[in-house]
Amino acid sequence: MDAEQRPVRDAAPEELTALPRLAQISNAMNRGRLAQRATEATGLSLDRPALSILLTLAMAGEPLRIGEIAERMQVVGPHVTRQTQGLEQRGLVRRVPHPADRRVSLIEPTAEGAAAANRYTASIVGWFSEVVADWPTQDRQDLGRLLAKLADDVTAHLAKEDAPG
Repeated sequence: MDAEQRPVRDAAPEELTALPRLAQISNAMNRGRLAQRATEATGLSLDRPALSILLTLAMAGEPLRIGEIAERMQVVGPHVTRQTQGLEQRGLVRRVPHPADRRVSLIEPTAEGAAAANRYTASIVGWFSEVVADWPTQDRQDLGRLLAKLADDVTAHLAKEDAPG
């Protein structure tokens, strides 16, 4: 019997607790306006898609092609192209030539764009650091390790499902 056919009551206890807890965290963060406060910390008026592109570029640590940005964000290229053009007009990102192929443009944050992304990230990290400040070091390390594993596994699993064939 596959997962779709198995009754929820037959799921392992850890399978039953994870999803409601993830929803609880998401709801609490949305109610608490965490993302909105972090966006305000950038000092810029940015919508969520534009900010996501800026954060993706800042975290990449290297210039990326539009397709690479879209892949990392798991969205379609035209969406990224429109948002990137707006960020470019505002001086938050710039196009640079690909070192091996001058026909290809790469996108990187400007100093102002990188600073805004850093302010956003610092706001989020600061908030989460306060939440877990009283946790034992091992618990904080375990959380980081397990969240990284979950994010990697979810991304890989979705990529397999989205692959042609």
